[in-house]
Amino acid sequence: MKKYFIFILAAVAGLAGIAIGIAAGRSNLIRVPKGISAGKRVPATGGPAALRNVAAQQSNRMQVVRLASNPQPAPAFLARDIDGNVVSTADWQGKVVLLNFWATWCPPCREEIPELVDLQNRYKDRLQVIGISMDDPEEVGLVKKFAVRAGVNYPIVMASREILQEYGGVPALPTSFVVNTEGKVVQKHVGLYPTFVYETEARSLLGMPVEASVETFKDEGQIFLKNAALATELPEVDFKGLTPELKKVALKRLNSESCDCGCRLTLAQCRINDSLCPISKKLAAKVVAEVSSTSPAPPVPASPTPDSTAPSSNQQ
Repeated sequence: MKKYFIFILAAVAGLAGIAIGIAAGRSNLIRVPKGISAGKRVPATGGPAALRNVAAQQSNRMQVVRLASNPQPAPAFLARDIDGNVVSTADWQGKVVLLNFWATWCPPCREEIPELVDLQNRYKDRLQVIGISMDDPEEVGLVKKFAVRAGVNYPIVMASREILQEYGGVPALPTSFVVNTEGKVVQKHVGLYPTFVYETEARSLLGMPVEASVETFKDEGQIFLKNAALATELPEVDFKGLTPELKKVALKRLNSESCDCGCRLTLAQCRINDSLCPISKKLAAKVVAEVSSTSPAPPVPASPTPDSTAPSSNQQ
């Protein structure tokens, strides 16, 4: 039987990679190795679910809701779900949407589904969960059986190259995009999160009471990798030795030169998408060093010349 989970990701391998460090709740997820062949199943990595977002878990509530200050419109798509019903971004207006990329063979994804079912039940028409299955597209029957057994009460769409290209930056499973009532993507969560994270964000976006404070951040690749060009800092890239002008030069190169790790991303995108990638780290350091070496050396103060009119020490 053909296996192409990343039949999709093979086509957009550059949009895959291992995302680390965007948020605190990623301890339990399925990483998507660069260049993985379609449909190959990979083992779970990271600690147990009990470790996810430990600080928040202890209080069982979010302290801060963080939303993008420059949200991009959710990339449009029109598809049929596994039951043949049409799913369109045009129907999302006025709702908070949780677009959840998952797979039946992904343990943390399976663990998360009852939470998503519960959210859909409690918020009904105000919140819309949509599952994007990364299973082999030929295994729709398997996905259907799983959905029935799990009591899934929201649409499930089989992933396509087009969807993954539009939502580039699906580095691991599960990955969930949070869309506000205006159809703009305001957050992306990679890994397994407790229900109250999604619920607090949804309530905040719906104008409902929440106990958390709301902060904004500028999307510089944390949600959509194309926004990496807006970043002024990159994970583990040291710009300290550069002047502001040279830093701009270095960032321009990092956003135009490709990484050699096989991800097909720019160096800047790879640093954001996979902060553990040793290749992009090394190449980025090389770029910074090269830019730094082009800086003209500071002028050396001229040595004072003796005054020819002054009497020498040998004169009587």
